[in-house]
Amino acid sequence: MRFLFMVLALVLIGFSANSQEIHSKHCLYGCPYGSPQTNDLIITEIYILSSNDRTKLADWAAYKITADTIGPSRVRDWKPDPRLSDNETLEPDDYKNANNIIHTDRGHQVPLASFSGTAYWRETNYLSNITPQKSALNQGPWKKLEEAARKLITAGTVSAVYAMTGPLYEQSMEPLPKADESHLVPSGYWKILAIKEGDDIKYAAFILNQNTGRGADFCHYQEPISAIERRSGLRFFHELSFLEQQAVENNPQSLAGALGCN
Repeated sequence: MRFLFMVLALVLIGFSANSQEIHSKHCLYGCPYGSPQTNDLIITEIYILSSNDRTKLADWAAYKITADTIGPSRVRDWKPDPRLSDNETLEPDDYKNANNIIHTDRGHQVPLASFSGTAYWRETNYLSNITPQKSALNQGPWKKLEEAARKLITAGTVSAVYAMTGPLYEQSMEPLPKADESHLVPSGYWKILAIKEGDDIKYAAFILNQNTGRGADFCHYQEPISAIERRSGLRFFHELSFLEQQAVENNPQSLAGALGCN
């Protein structure tokens, strides 16, 4: 019996170490935590996300952009996530006529363009990674923010950008008109971009409302990480010590200038 316990302990230690290694591949000093325990944690080669059964969307997604992940333009072939059951995710037909009726796109949480250089780019088109995002926001300031993150890489400014992103549900929104299952449409979105320089972390954080205009400047929507934590119920960089977390919090928007914000 003692031998069996020892074997089980070794297996669990190995699993924990492997899980931590996988998480650190996508997240800087810990993936977001605070989502319901009923969520499904989906880990892929290019991102990790926490899928919520109630909303049918991810509470958060995290990914790491490098020069090797960015590539050419790719097609958008929408599919339900095969790792989720039918009652845990939306289907392609649920988005029919949404653009015409409520003016929403299929908005990527993990951007396709940031991973089109990998063999796994198709996984960004799984609906677990998609949310109903207003067209003006998706094609305007949100797109420009994602482009600014990639530009840090393509310009040679940094070698890697860590990103965490997710929805907010702070007011009721009109549902997808053709969806045949319960779901929630976000009222806004948050995004945190971070880089590591030696022992220092530089970051910029943003909250954009669904109704943000197409021509809006994402720089005007900067927020402290504490505001995103309060409004999303999540915690970030939690593998840092308390003093280290305080140091990050007390050096707000240190990455904003590199993203083009004054």
